[in-house]
Amino acid sequence: MQSIIIGTAGHIDHGKSALVQALTGKDPDRLPEEKRRGITIDLGFADLDLGDVRVGFVDVPGHERFVKNMLAGVHGISAVALVIAADEGVMPQTREHFDICRLLNVRKGLVVITKTDLVEEDLLALVEAEAEELVAGSFLEGVPTVAVSARTGAGLDELRAAIRKIASEIPARPSDSITRLPIDRAFTMKGFGAVVTGTLVSGKIAEADELELLPVGLRVRVRGVQVHGSSVAIAHSGQRTAVNLAGVDVALIERGMVLAETGRLRPVQVIDVQLEMLKTAPRAIRTRSRVRVHIGSAEVLGRVRVLNDQGEIAPGETGMAQLRLESPVVALHDERFVVRSYSPSETIAGGLVLDPFAAKHRGKELAKTYERLRVLLESDRPAKFSTFVESSGDLGLRLADLAARTGWNHTVLSEIARKAKDQGAVVETVDHLGRVGRAETPEGIFISRASFERLSRATLEDVRSHHRREPLSRGLPRETLRERHFAHSAPEVFRAAIAHLETAGALTTDKDLVRASEHSVELSPTDAKLRERFAAFYQQAGLETPSLEQAFADAGVAPSARAHGRKILQLLIDKGTLVRVQGDMFIHSVALDDLKSLLRKFASEHEPDRLIDVGTFKDLTGVSRKYAIPLLEYLDREHITRRAGDKRIIT
Repeated sequence: MQSIIIGTAGHIDHGKSALVQALTGKDPDRLPEEKRRGITIDLGFADLDLGDVRVGFVDVPGHERFVKNMLAGVHGISAVALVIAADEGVMPQTREHFDICRLLNVRKGLVVITKTDLVEEDLLALVEAEAEELVAGSFLEGVPTVAVSARTGAGLDELRAAIRKIASEIPARPSDSITRLPIDRAFTMKGFGAVVTGTLVSGKIAEADELELLPVGLRVRVRGVQVHGSSVAIAHSGQRTAVNLAGVDVALIERGMVLAETGRLRPVQVIDVQLEMLKTAPRAIRTRSRVRVHIGSAEVLGRVRVLNDQGEIAPGETGMAQLRLESPVVALHDERFVVRSYSPSETIAGGLVLDPFAAKHRGKELAKTYERLRVLLESDRPAKFSTFVESSGDLGLRLADLAARTGWNHTVLSEIARKAKDQGAVVETVDHLGRVGRAETPEGIFISRASFERLSRATLEDVRSHHRREPLSRGLPRETLRERHFAHSAPEVFRAAIAHLETAGALTTDKDLVRASEHSVELSPTDAKLRERFAAFYQQAGLETPSLEQAFADAGVAPSARAHGRKILQLLIDKGTLVRVQGDMFIHSVALDDLKSLLRKFASEHEPDRLIDVGTFKDLTGVSRKYAIPLLEYLDREHITRRAGDKRIIT
């Protein structure tokens, strides 16, 4: 069965609640004060079964003092019933409610003239004409105008028929978004605990689902689900839904919070928007204006930063702005909102969220910012995807980051990402092992192609510059390159850039060093002889390794040339001819190989214990304690020996 949500809108005491009760048989006014005063103060709910259509009514208060309550309920409606009393006609809250529906981009509805039993035909005709004039040029132009009397029942059948026709024209809600239920009511039910209600604007909720309560980030479990007062296995997008929650006290839940899939959405406080000013707004909205922002079922205070040279948007005009909110909210790209002035509180504007994770803008960036927001407003989804990625700079974005901005589910995001990559604007980073992203993450990091290529060029040039400065160096450490050029990037971006340059044949990696592929260490005859002298000196020294001063003196390296001598020595270390044992203590690889053979022979002769102490080691090798201790510690690190009290086991 198709389900739609219809919101009533109109001035106080124009018969909205009576109309809903006459249609459904249920009184939407639930609060004792509402009963006593005879007006709707908070949101009321009722449902109507038309056979092939199930209609949920959100009855909103008409009094100007309670417009914020009206806004909390009208955000998820499928259509609006604009209610006008025949004995009063169009009134201030009629116009404000109508403006709010337009700003929230409600696309379907009808006009209902109530209390027709109180007026003559000629006055009814005047009210109908006034209503027609009000909706001219809007989404309600040309829709049915139904005259009814809740008291006598006149016109109710025609109204039900009109509602059924509207329902047939409302398309099914798209299934491409993450589960999200803005909460407009929270209460405790005896024996069940915390219950929240709202219009499920996207996704579905089922019993035992794990959800997240935002913006507080509290994880909760669904104990039960109701739609139109009946328990159901699953609530679907577009339905008025009540959710019984476990793991949370109702005192922690407020109107304006959101239930969503765990770990998918994130609270924000700085958002870039397109702002549409009402023609009836009393004044322009200016930078630093304090306003009330209504988004979803939330109301938060914030300040406006107008993104144009004038610093204001006049009544009736549309422009780009940034909203800096005083409290966190859940906001998504393409989501509608309403702005009311701080004092007096009246509706002045509405708009569309473009970038919910915006950075604060500087004046000199206005032109670039405006162009980026224009793309987010007008372009297709792959172009929007690329724009979000580009705005992240060198950091890049994961699909999870993009889901938090857009609310698009994983299937949709993956397809959009594929199209964006095919268009060439973004790169998905792949590490040097060919895995996308990190091993535990199914998605990689997306970065703009321009940023990726700039980082790759800078990396290659840095390596080549290093070779020009240090022709004897084998290359730059990977970590040095990462810190210099990728400090503000995810690790996947660095790995992908190195892999890209390797694939292109520009760079070669050797363990933790990176060198240009064309680079090779070519020694002059003098340096080649110096290298041979070093090698011969250390081989002759055996295990009683000399100090560097002795090595330099023996090789004839002057004090002023010690830095150059270290570079030649490093070549022997890189090649494996010399092995660093400790600090500046180096031993020739031949001497170490002989030592290992000696130890293994000793171990085979001392089975099964294979133990050796420091004294025995000194006697076996003929070295003093000065050399024995560093050698044994080196052998421990290499897992050739293993400490066993004051002795060692030869492994």
